[in-house]
Formats: sequence, structure tokens, C-alpha cells
Amino acid sequence: MNAAAGRGRPEHRDHDERDEKDELTAVQAALAAEHAAVYGYGVVGGRITADRRKEALAAYDAHRARRDALHRQVRELGGTPRAAAAAYALPFPVPDAAAAVRLAAELEDRLAAVYADLVRAGGRARRREAAAALREAAVRSVRWRGGGVAFPGLVERAAAADPSGSASASAGAL
Repeated sequence: MNAAAGRGRPEHRDHDERDEKDELTAVQAALAAEHAAVYGYGVVGGRITADRRKEALAAYDAHRARRDALHRQVRELGGTPRAAAAAYALPFPVPDAAAAVRLAAELEDRLAAVYADLVRAGGRARRREAAAALREAAVRSVRWRGGGVAFPGLVERAAAADPSGSASASAGAL
């Protein structure tokens, strides 16, 4: 075995460990975003009109299922899943049904951004799951808002201009 080949292995191992850490970080961010979405849809459900209540309940159930799946994935990656916050700061007041619809669209936009990060950081199987979640968030956003964007999960991120470079929501904020 030559010296160059011997040096290549540890570097490859370090690279894999970094990739796994990046993946765990992205899965944790998605979990935190799903916790916030579940909370947010609780607010939406309390303000939405009867004709859209079924849609809000379906989204709520979908986010609970994703949250639970992400919880398991964090454990599979060797991490400790982040717990939900007791409450989250809403991005704006939600006094009526119109504001509830705007909040639902905002939740989905933010989730799309987090799942775009997970698509980038995830392994092959996780990338597929994240892309499906991104697509679902984009479709729900279009349904709530009545229109969409060309690249869900990316445009919203540029508009937010998050100095950290990540679309991941901080704990306690939607």
C-alpha cells in the first residue's frame, strides 16, 4: 500500500463524518420546522373558515406524520431529537381567517426552504424524502396562496436574507 493511498482513507472518513454531521444538522432543522408547523397549524385551525378546515386538518396531520418520521431519523443518525418549544412567535398577528390562510402559506414556504437544505445535505434516500416533502410544501403553499414561485424553497430564502445562510428557523420562531 502506498503512502498516498493510506492518507486518502482517513480524509475520506473525515469527509463522511462531516457529511453525516451536516445531514444530522439538516434533519434536526427539518424536525424543528415541523414542530413549528404543527404549532402554526393549530393556530390556523382555530381561525380558518369551515370551507377550508378540512385542508388545514390534512396539512396538520401531514406535518405531524413528518415530524414523527424526522424524530426517528434523528435517532437513526445517532442524534437526540430536538423537543418542540412550548410556544412559537408568529410572524404576524392572526386575528381572522384571511390571516390564517396567509400563515398557512408562510408555514409551507418556510418548510420548503428547510427541505431544500435537507435535499442538499441528505444522503440518497433522505434526499428523495426531502424532495417529496419540499414538493408537498410547495403544493400546499400554492393552494393556500393561490399562486406559486418558480423555485420553492429558494426564492423565499433570498427574500428572507438570513445572515446565517440557512433557512432553518430558530427555536421559538415560526
